[in-house]
Amino acid sequence: MNSLHSRCAGVMLVGLAVAACAGAAPPPAAVPVAGNCLASGDGFLTARLRGALEADIAWDNGAMSCEGGARPDGRGIRATFAGPLSATQPGEAPRQLRLIFGIDLDDTAPGAAQVLPTNLTVIVEGEQLLFATRGNARCAVENLERRPLLAAGPGVERIHARGYCTSPATDASGAQRVLVSTFEFAGRVNLETSP
Repeated sequence: MNSLHSRCAGVMLVGLAVAACAGAAPPPAAVPVAGNCLASGDGFLTARLRGALEADIAWDNGAMSCEGGARPDGRGIRATFAGPLSATQPGEAPRQLRLIFGIDLDDTAPGAAQVLPTNLTVIVEGEQLLFATRGNARCAVENLERRPLLAAGPGVERIHARGYCTSPATDASGAQRVLVSTFEFAGRVNLETSP
């Protein structure tokens, strides 16, 4: 009986140890899931929003989704990023924010500098809140780097852009405004498609 009791106690102790270790173990290695931006894990978006939306966004690859492609007119790139807009009030649930950058590829700066006029749309999903610059004269990408992602297929590129807006995006009535004074992102676009 003592032998049986000892064996049962031993099994229980091993089971408790395994359960305790399982609870304390670090999470499994990141696995690419739908919504992650770059398979390499280095996608990100940072942006400073002021006005009707107040936020300093710092999304990493796993906290956001990204997609993009050629603009329908073929003269640029459209890149879309979506992620959480943190709650500003206690008890408020986080909201989903989407930023869409329409980047012209015609450099308008004289000399070695790069200025690519950019159209920006900011959407708070599920709330019918949409802000747009309505043209590309209010924002610009000052640095755009493009690199083919050969493993992802033909036409797929990693893009890294840094830029700014000098005037706000407005809602349909013009009453509410959001200024995205600075932004930087790395994501992917498929130039074989139009988003």
